[in-house]
Amino acid sequence: MTFSIAVAGKGGSGKTSVTSIVIRYLKNRNMVPILAVDADANANLGDSLGLTVKETVGAIIASFNEVKIGIPPGMTKEAYLQYRLNEAIIESPSIDLLTMGRGEGPECYCYPNVVLRKTADSLAGNYAYVVMDNEAGMEHLSRRTTQNIDALLLVSNHSVKGVRTLARIKELVSELGLIVKRQFVIINMVPDELAPPIVEEMAKLELNPDVIVPQDDLIYQYDLEARPLLELPDTSRAVSAVDKLMEMVLQSVPGKS
Repeated sequence: MTFSIAVAGKGGSGKTSVTSIVIRYLKNRNMVPILAVDADANANLGDSLGLTVKETVGAIIASFNEVKIGIPPGMTKEAYLQYRLNEAIIESPSIDLLTMGRGEGPECYCYPNVVLRKTADSLAGNYAYVVMDNEAGMEHLSRRTTQNIDALLLVSNHSVKGVRTLARIKELVSELGLIVKRQFVIINMVPDELAPPIVEEMAKLELNPDVIVPQDDLIYQYDLEARPLLELPDTSRAVSAVDKLMEMVLQSVPGKS
């Protein structure tokens, strides 16, 4: 049975870093194979995982629509498109990666989102875990890219705006009737402790943080050195916090903790 995890939140909240450390947790405990899905048009999950992305769903669709392609005899256009999309999957020993990338025109991500979801759904049964890093804001939810999720990780940075975004995402999940079994609130990149205005805003919005992830200079250092976050040491403050989160995420799932 595949366990699906989606990560959502405001831009700049550190969603990709959290996603990468979640995948690190699973990989290091041999909870594999894992399908990582980068549903952000500004794709950078591959860099964070140390995987080189050669093709994206958006680029394949754009070239498929713009160029007259010689489809092999006996193969339908839809079958050939699916074949090409399968080629976009980056494979590694324990983690495979599927990347959305940009749409077929300026600010056009709707169709790639639909294709990405269908492709991810068709592949999911081959993996123990699917972990999806979503685009900033709530577009992925309104397009229903994120649905049938076991755990939705709502990530905010240490800001009032970020916390308000989480409240809107929770409302949208309810309004759209998305199938999300459990939701977890993460406040990321906290310097020392939560600032009083953020505590007040969370109380007003009836949000309780499940995990507070402290500011971690190691993540900044790894980014400067272009090192994958999978290589972060166990002593990393962010790793310690996300590991505790994952224990909560998986503790009630038979055979998953």
